[in-house]
Amino acid sequence: MTNSFSDSARTVFGGRPGDGRAAPDERMRAARQRLARRLAGTDIPAVGRLRRPLQGLPFPYTAPTIPQTVAVPEKAGSTGTDFPTDWARTEPARRTRAVLMETMVRPVMTGLAQPTRRGLDRLDGLDGPAIFAANHHSHVDTPLLLSALPTPWRHRAVVGAAADYFFGTRVTGALSALVIGAIPIDRRRVSRDSTDLARDLLEEGWSMVVFPEGGRSPDGWGQPFRGGAAFIAKKSGRPVVPVHIEGTGRILRKGASRPTPARTTITFGEPLWAADGEDARRFNERIERRVAELADEAMTNWFDARTRAHAEETPPLTGPVTASWRRVWELDADRPRRKGPRRRWP
Repeated sequence: MTNSFSDSARTVFGGRPGDGRAAPDERMRAARQRLARRLAGTDIPAVGRLRRPLQGLPFPYTAPTIPQTVAVPEKAGSTGTDFPTDWARTEPARRTRAVLMETMVRPVMTGLAQPTRRGLDRLDGLDGPAIFAANHHSHVDTPLLLSALPTPWRHRAVVGAAADYFFGTRVTGALSALVIGAIPIDRRRVSRDSTDLARDLLEEGWSMVVFPEGGRSPDGWGQPFRGGAAFIAKKSGRPVVPVHIEGTGRILRKGASRPTPARTTITFGEPLWAADGEDARRFNERIERRVAELADEAMTNWFDARTRAHAEETPPLTGPVTASWRRVWELDADRPRRKGPRRRWP
């Protein structure tokens, strides 16, 4: 009678009659328990022997138990967009970053990039924090632009950095937050958390450095701007300062591992405010167009660049729409050549 009842139960719960095997639910439960012990290290003999004497101790020597009727809150993430950066804006961290900027970053950028700053007079009427939006060609762009910012904004600026790249681990996130004042930004979409953080920092008097392209240029030409900077500017009511950086692609292009010294030019534009009734998409197009005008000014001169801008003939940052070899050739054609006698083949 007992055997027939057990066989019937195994049939109902998934086992075969008379085979003595556990039901699938029991096997799954046992597998989960083995996996939990393996992750906890208790199935390793050495670890198990060390942990065994502690298992009988009460809290706080062991983890507290949680009643089954209490919902366990989800553990907050410590990487990506969830990386905490408040500590990087405390007074000790700010002083450390200022010392690193003045004693290491600026001297290195001066020797490596030999920067020339233009358009600083356009910032004379700017008061308070602003969003500095620049094109992006190299990892050198961030320290170069931070070191080129005028004094009122240099030591009170944060950098909107890609959360998946700069905050992928705790070590890289901590270094990025401390050295360049980076905050995690989701570059795949305009997230509410990133926008609220940027708006709060701007309201607290912090300026922000962003690269609206979302990543470094793959071939030296620019990429279409994304609307994050324009959206944050509209939410915070602060202006966007367009910036063009020229020459960093020759120092450390995407994919390169060793920098090469080269001359660079940082051109600042006049602050742009979102007009009444102007949505973020149109404001973003205006920011991109203004950075393209600054690029034309850096490659030619102010008068010719303004003439083309007035006629709406400014070359776009994205370059010509043609074959890849042609794009590379066009980019090299505008590159300044080294002066001096031409070397002959021996």
